[in-house]
Amino acid sequence: NNIVFFGGAGVSTESGIPDFRSKDGLYNQKYDYPPEVMLSRSFFNEHKSEFFKFYKDKLNCLEIEPNVTHLYLKRLEDSGKLKAVITQNIDGLHEKSGVKNVLLLHGTIFKNHCMMCGKEHNADSVFYSKDLIPRCSCNGIIKPDVVLYEEPLDDEVVSNAIKAISECDLLIIAGTSLVVYPAASYIRYFKGRNLVIINKDATDYDRNANLVIHESLGNIFSKLK
Repeated sequence: NNIVFFGGAGVSTESGIPDFRSKDGLYNQKYDYPPEVMLSRSFFNEHKSEFFKFYKDKLNCLEIEPNVTHLYLKRLEDSGKLKAVITQNIDGLHEKSGVKNVLLLHGTIFKNHCMMCGKEHNADSVFYSKDLIPRCSCNGIIKPDVVLYEEPLDDEVVSNAIKAISECDLLIIAGTSLVVYPAASYIRYFKGRNLVIINKDATDYDRNANLVIHESLGNIFSKLK
C-alpha cells in the first residue's frame, strides 16, 4: 500500500531511448571523447560546441512516447498505492505519462536556464536552436537543467527521495545497474518488508532482494493487470 519505484535508463529503452552501460548502450559507442567526459561540467565549461553537438544528437527525447512501464506506474499511482517515482532519467517520460510525484535525481531536458540572466527556457530553445550553442535574448548561454558529472544533486530532491524510500513498504528497483552514486546509495534507507529488483543484468544488490527478475521491463509490466 506504500510503493516506491526507483528507476534508471532501462525503464525507457523500450521507448527507443538507448541505455548507458549495456553492450549497445551510449557509453559503448564511439566518439572523439568518452560520453562520461562529454557529460561532465568541466567539459561543458571548456568545450561547449562539442557538448551541445553530443547533447542534441543523443539526448533529444522530445518526440519519444512513454511505454508500458510508464503507463502501468500511472495506473498504480492513480490507485493510491504508488507514492513516488524516483528516476535517474532526464527524458520526461514519467511526467508525459501523467505520473504526478516524480523525483528527478538528475534533472530533466525539459527545463533550461540562461546562465547570464537566469531566464527559463523550454527544450525547443535548446534542441531546435538555429545556433549550435543555444543563447538567450540577452546573449547568455542556455544550459540544460540536467545534472552533469561533477555537479551536485538537488538537496530537496534527494531529501524527498530518501524520505519516500525510508517510509515505503515495497521498493521496486528497475532498469538500473545501481552503479551510479550517490543515487544508488539511497536504497540503504529502505526499511520496508519487500525489495524487488528488475533488471536485465545482475546487480550488486540482488542478494538483498526478496524478488529478483532478470528480464526486460516491458516483458514484465505488460503481464501485470
